[in-house]
Amino acid sequence: MDSYFDKLKNNVLIKVSSFNAIGVFVKMITGFISLKVVAIFLGPEGLALIGNLRNVLTSIQSIGTLGLYNGIVKYIAEFKSDKKEIRSVLSTSYLLCLVVIIFLSTWLYLFPTFWNNLVFGNSYQYNFVFKAIAIALPFYSVNTLCLAIINGYSKYKMYILLNIVSSILGLLITVFLVWEYKLEGAFWAIIINPAVSLCFTIVIMLNKKDVTKFLPSTKISPKYLKRLSSFAVMTLVSVTILPAILIRIRNFIIANEGLEEAGYWEAIQSISSQYMLFITTLLTIYLLPRLSEINSSKSFRFEVFNFYKTILPIFVIGFLIIYFLRNIIIGILFSNDFTAMEPLFIWQLFGDLFKIASLVIAYQFLAKRMFWYYIITEIISFTFLYFASIYLINQFGFIGASMAYFFNYVVYFLLLILVFRKSFFGPDRKI
Repeated sequence: MDSYFDKLKNNVLIKVSSFNAIGVFVKMITGFISLKVVAIFLGPEGLALIGNLRNVLTSIQSIGTLGLYNGIVKYIAEFKSDKKEIRSVLSTSYLLCLVVIIFLSTWLYLFPTFWNNLVFGNSYQYNFVFKAIAIALPFYSVNTLCLAIINGYSKYKMYILLNIVSSILGLLITVFLVWEYKLEGAFWAIIINPAVSLCFTIVIMLNKKDVTKFLPSTKISPKYLKRLSSFAVMTLVSVTILPAILIRIRNFIIANEGLEEAGYWEAIQSISSQYMLFITTLLTIYLLPRLSEINSSKSFRFEVFNFYKTILPIFVIGFLIIYFLRNIIIGILFSNDFTAMEPLFIWQLFGDLFKIASLVIAYQFLAKRMFWYYIITEIISFTFLYFASIYLINQFGFIGASMAYFFNYVVYFLLLILVFRKSFFGPDRKI
């Protein structure tokens, strides 16, 4: 028994998970409080409109950094001791992002009506939102690139500390703006929060000389221009197509079921996004750098099964608790106006379980730059999600969107097992 606990104590994944749990707990609490405030002041209808803005902002932020976050993490983790290679990676990333930010910010600022109609439809006029995003975009991008450097150096404590500070600050901004300005205030909070986080990121980085020594940069490396471009395409496929699909699904629910029903679906998505923070941050700060370093199928298999044995049981227990307390959770996080969302829980929780199991494997695509495997599996998944959602919403109402989510991740998980069958079931080999 003592040896078992000694192993747990020395397990790097456990150490990172434990510290990560603190950061995620703070982020979840602040997220749930923000959710409660929005639910009380804006109701299901406001939550649905906010969901559309969050989805499109995710895409815009990732386009602003060309989706290079994972590429920067991979190459810094791979070349920690090679200053020349790291400088080439970062200088190429900075200059590429600068060009994209100038173009995208100009487009957002000069043509806000186009973006408003795309996201909210002709019935709403929120042009100011997209002009504000245009101004804030450079701050988003710099913050994301800084966080990628911190993550690549495995400074996970610093990374999590920044998330904690950002979460608390974001909560204060959200509560104040929603209280004062209702829906428009919620929009402003979503736009402002990521930009303000940059201030804290820079302050902390300036005190870490081993991280900031590579920041000056003046040229593009043709070698890394080619290598990073594949990461850019892989990430941009996910962060542009998926939010667009979610917006279309939400708008389909609004058109066929109603704005309130879209708000119920957005509510379950919001709950899911809060507890999924634990797994996504853990995959980012631990698994991606780790998979980038290993070079054998045996090591890959070990990391995946270690994750399953260590982390998955925690989520199974957590999901069971959430399911049996779902009515209490609805009352605490939202209000009595949201009781109709109760049937969504079972589908969302099972879907998230398969999503976690899938993501642990799928990060190998990013770690080893498996470009075409990533693109093809993502397109299959997105296509299935969209058409399954439309069909099941027509059959079962807004509940069909969560049903489609579950079936999509079952299919995606089986697809990944097929792709990596040799790594899981074959002899050890170099990867």
